[in-house]
Amino acid sequence: MRATRIIISGGGTGGHIFPAIAIANALRRAEPGCEILFVGATGRMEMEKVPAAGYKIVGLNIAGIQRGSIVKNLALPFKLMGSVQKALKLISDFKPDVVVGVGGYASGPVLFAASWKNVPYLIQEQNSYAGVTNKRLGRNASKICVAFDGMDAFFPAENILKTGNPVRKDVVDIENKHFHGSELLKLDPLKKTILVTGGSLGAGTLNKSIEKHLQDFVEQDVQLVWQTGKYYYTGIMERIGPNFHPNVRILEFLNQMDLAYAAADVIISRAGAGTIAELCLIKKPVILVPSPNVAEDHQTKNALALVKNNAAMLINDRSAEDTMVKEALDLLKDEERCELLAENIGKMALPDADELIAAEIFKLAGKGGI
Repeated sequence: MRATRIIISGGGTGGHIFPAIAIANALRRAEPGCEILFVGATGRMEMEKVPAAGYKIVGLNIAGIQRGSIVKNLALPFKLMGSVQKALKLISDFKPDVVVGVGGYASGPVLFAASWKNVPYLIQEQNSYAGVTNKRLGRNASKICVAFDGMDAFFPAENILKTGNPVRKDVVDIENKHFHGSELLKLDPLKKTILVTGGSLGAGTLNKSIEKHLQDFVEQDVQLVWQTGKYYYTGIMERIGPNFHPNVRILEFLNQMDLAYAAADVIISRAGAGTIAELCLIKKPVILVPSPNVAEDHQTKNALALVKNNAAMLINDRSAEDTMVKEALDLLKDEERCELLAENIGKMALPDADELIAAEIFKLAGKGGI
């Protein structure tokens, strides 16, 4: 039997790349010989992360709208046309059975080319509010895999499948790791701990909020694991120094996220779809501070999907600097509310998204029995 051939397109952020890699890994587990080609945007992080995960990737010269730069935006139509032409050639040469779009700059041209070539395609929509490109391409998609209810507001209901968002399995495997995580982070396992994470690049609002109220953690004898992101780490360390207080651990990046999750009693985070999928699986009380700098205010809508189920707390970005730390410290003392939030967020977990999406891809390829 001919090996299944699949193109996976998209990227730009870890929120798109890591789910894409999780889907590819699930495809390989089901059919070790299947041929997978990634298509990303030249110069974006997928061009590094995908080969590191063991997959081939081709780059398109495509970018998004540049705020405040009319000159750069003048080239966008030409980049788009060039990317569509390259995507058409890639599909002609690679001859995929199915094309998968996970979001990001490269996803649009590749899915458009698949539609043009009559190749079935699947969209993996991670957010609770679909963007303009996915809404348009969703009209002809064979299947749209979603993570939230109510997505028939954007896509044909008959083609929607609620699968959840794929996550990295090792990141959410926190069982019996509390003491190990505390030891690695040089924490007291018997003290309460708050984890603050703004992702690999960091979140300016979260960092400003924590820096302004660092003394509150010391006064209340609460431990802090503060992941600053690479853009902010050096400046923060210059201002605060490496030895501010034994209760405070300042890190640029968390290489073993599972141990940080395991060590934490309360988590403060942005509200990206991939992060929310992880938080639902680890079942801890969460405060979400959505980023206001994303298209269609996706993160606020993602967070509200949890808040309406009493599964998380939400703090607006504009008020976080004054209220975030106080709310987190108050929550930490409220054991009953912590238990309720943890229970409710766990109810929203969808743990086998990668396997479900892989199964749908094989069905579209005519190999439903794999």
